[in-house]
Amino acid sequence: MEPLEVLRHIVVLVHLSGFAVLFGAWAVEVYNHRVQVTPLMNIGLAIAAVAGLILAAPWGISYELNYAKIGVKLVILLIIGALLGVGMSRQRKGGKVAPAVFWSIGILTLLNAAIAVIWR
Repeated sequence: MEPLEVLRHIVVLVHLSGFAVLFGAWAVEVYNHRVQVTPLMNIGLAIAAVAGLILAAPWGISYELNYAKIGVKLVILLIIGALLGVGMSRQRKGGKVAPAVFWSIGILTLLNAAIAVIWR
């Protein structure tokens, strides 16, 4: 395995870790029966986003980029980011996160992971 391919696999691991942080933080809130957005969710989103953008660049090794898949995942990522922003804003103002916003964050995060795994 060439060094550039190893580096790409490391970036994939970081990308998956970002997803795990985001989804894990959301799952903890579900488990504790809290409908709220946490800073850890934003950190997970940022890790997944940066690593995903790095993965979307051509690496010069033998694999094809699926631009349709990358575009769909990016749109979903932006929607998740907007929902996190709405949730954080409402919490800062002393309000509550709407359950629809909270559940949408988890469902879209899982959908993004499913697209990564299933869409070839």
